[in-house]
Amino acid sequence: MGYKVVVAGATGNVGREMLNILAERGFPVDEIAVLASRKSLGTEVTFGETTLKTKDLDTFDFTGWDIALFAVGSTATKKYAPIAASQGCVVIDNSSLYRYDPDVPLIVPECNADAVMGYTKKNIIANPNCSTAQMVVALKPLHDRAKIKRVVVSTYQSVSGSGKEAMEELWDQTKAVYNPTDDVPAKVYTKEIAFNVIPHIDVFMEDGSTKEEWKMVAETKKIVDPAIKVTATCVRVPVFVGHSESINIEFEEFLDEDEARDILREAPGIMVIDKREDGGYVTPKECVGDFATFISRIRQDSTIDNGLNLWCVSDNLRKGAALNAVQIAEVLGQKALKKG
Repeated sequence: MGYKVVVAGATGNVGREMLNILAERGFPVDEIAVLASRKSLGTEVTFGETTLKTKDLDTFDFTGWDIALFAVGSTATKKYAPIAASQGCVVIDNSSLYRYDPDVPLIVPECNADAVMGYTKKNIIANPNCSTAQMVVALKPLHDRAKIKRVVVSTYQSVSGSGKEAMEELWDQTKAVYNPTDDVPAKVYTKEIAFNVIPHIDVFMEDGSTKEEWKMVAETKKIVDPAIKVTATCVRVPVFVGHSESINIEFEEFLDEDEARDILREAPGIMVIDKREDGGYVTPKECVGDFATFISRIRQDSTIDNGLNLWCVSDNLRKGAALNAVQIAEVLGQKALKKG
């Protein structure tokens, strides 16, 4: 027996990717419903070889459905997730709304799959921020070996993390560079993104950090270990899909780079591509469409006693969002919603 699955926000980048991944991974679906706002009502989306028409999220009855994957943003989630949860459907939410709620588990299956059982408090499970998800997949196996004290991370985040409008803005601005008569002002971002980098993701906070940077700090502590100190600088770059991160890690005890490389090679969800030669590393363009989090440039940091540097790349629409949500659903099925 399979599950009755709902995908809310099925017409967006992440929602469509959720449908693709459910099909690719052969998730046991007996019945599926795709939901959208009324302005997108009736829009067709694909699930494997099947074409589906979206239904109205506002009037949908979640009674009798097992799992709902939400990719609708915090505002809509605040309204509809409690409704779905109260009707007995377990919500796996991709927004930031519930990530910091102590009664809602924040899950990256490679790191803390057992915590999924905490869903019973609210019938809701949170999916982490895209930049956090790929980083903690790399941190957890190293932390288990040598205990991480501090992480310094700089991100290079693609525009797809801001949605379809951002991807269109990058495309239009890039074309305009070669056609001086075109003027494409910044709308999604505060400054032009084409041929530029913007050290500003989400809103600014009182201490000068941005909300994106704060998310990486808070979520790493909740998923891996509250004792880890994290400082982040999050940057938007003119890449369509694929987030990259330069990560500096300080451990409580020495960890040799060769041992770290071996640990990461054996860790779930990770692919190590680390050759000290031209092209012996992975770039965001190469990771698009892949399930793995790629690790390269693993090397000792000689400026501190117990330090390592590494380069981390992942498809943010997959591991950073849709894939992680589907993996949570798989864990939920294995541990809690067993059928057949």
